[in-house]
Amino acid sequence: MAGVCDAGPSEFADELRSWIDAGKHGSMGYIAEHASLREDPSGVLEGARSAVMVADLYASRDDNTDEPLDPGQGRIARYARGKDYHTVLKKRLMQLADELRAEFPDGTFRVFTDTAPVMERELAVRAGLGWTGKHTLAIHPKVGSYFLLGGILTTLELAVPADQAVVTDHCGSCTRCIDACPTGAITPYSVDARRCVSYLTIERRDPVDPALHEGIRDWVYGCDICQEVCPHNSARSDAPLGKAANRAYGAERDRFDLLAVLEWDEDARRTAFMGSAMKRARLDMMRRSAVIVAGNWLKRTEVAGLRARLEVIAGNEAESSMVREAARVTLDSLGSPGDVGG
Repeated sequence: MAGVCDAGPSEFADELRSWIDAGKHGSMGYIAEHASLREDPSGVLEGARSAVMVADLYASRDDNTDEPLDPGQGRIARYARGKDYHTVLKKRLMQLADELRAEFPDGTFRVFTDTAPVMERELAVRAGLGWTGKHTLAIHPKVGSYFLLGGILTTLELAVPADQAVVTDHCGSCTRCIDACPTGAITPYSVDARRCVSYLTIERRDPVDPALHEGIRDWVYGCDICQEVCPHNSARSDAPLGKAANRAYGAERDRFDLLAVLEWDEDARRTAFMGSAMKRARLDMMRRSAVIVAGNWLKRTEVAGLRARLEVIAGNEAESSMVREAARVTLDSLGSPGDVGG
C-alpha cells in the first residue's frame, strides 16, 4: 500500500512531550533527544513539503496464530522472523527515490524506515494507510496491522491522489488490546514503554523489574499479543486487497531454544541474527530474556537441564551482572526443586 500526504508539523507535539515528560519512553533517550525533530519533518529534511508513505505487509491475517511452543522455547515477534526490514524496505525506497530524483531534479528526497526521527505512523495515517489503533499501531481495515512503514520526504509539493481517503478510526468501544496486554502497558491510544514486552526484550539494556517477568510469558524477542487479539487481524475469507505478505519477511524461524540461547557467545549471536532485525538486541539482553522466559516455563513444567543452567549462570561471577541477577531472581521465584513446576 502507498499514499501521499503533506509533511507539515505534527499535530501531536503536545502529546509527545507529555509522554516523554511522564517518562513513558523508558530508557530510549534518543526519543527525547530528537523530540523537536519528530515534531516537524522539516527538521529532518529542510523545506520538506510532502511525504510518500508505504506499508509493507510482513504477515497476513491468515498468519495470526502460531504453532504451540515446546517447553523450553521462546517466541519471536512476527516482524523479526524473516529478513531485516531496514534492508528490504529501505532498498526499495532508495530505488524509488533515485527514480524520482532523475525525473524531478529540482526536488530533494530523504528516505526513512525507522531510521530517522520522523513520526511515521502519523504520516501514514495522513496518507490514508490506516488509523492509529488504541495500541498505537497503524491499522488498515482490510489488511490489519501486520505491516511495516517507510517513506520518502521531499521538498516537492505532491498532489494527493483523487481516490485516496483518510481512514476513520474503527476501534470503537473495543478494548481487546488493552485487556490482553500481559503487563498492563496499554491505555487508550498510548503505551507505557516501561511496561511493554517489546520494549523490555528489544530496547531495555538494563535489568527488568522482577514484577514484570511473569508478563513476558514466552516472548524472548518482541511481542504480538495486542495485534493477535485485534479483530482487524482475524482471518477472513476475502483476501486482503488481493495481497499476501512480502515473501522477504517469510519466517526463517519463529522461536529459539532457550538452552541454546543461554549457551551463546557473541559469535553465536551474530550467526543467529545474520540478516535479521533482531541484531538490535545485544547478547546480554537476549540471555537475560531467555532467563526470564525459562523461569516462566519452569513455573509450569519441568524442562530438562533448564534449572541447572540457571543455577550455573547465577553462580558464575564471570557472567554479565544483568544476566546473573536475572537468574538469581528467577531461581528465588521458583523455590526449591521439589516445588510444583520445579
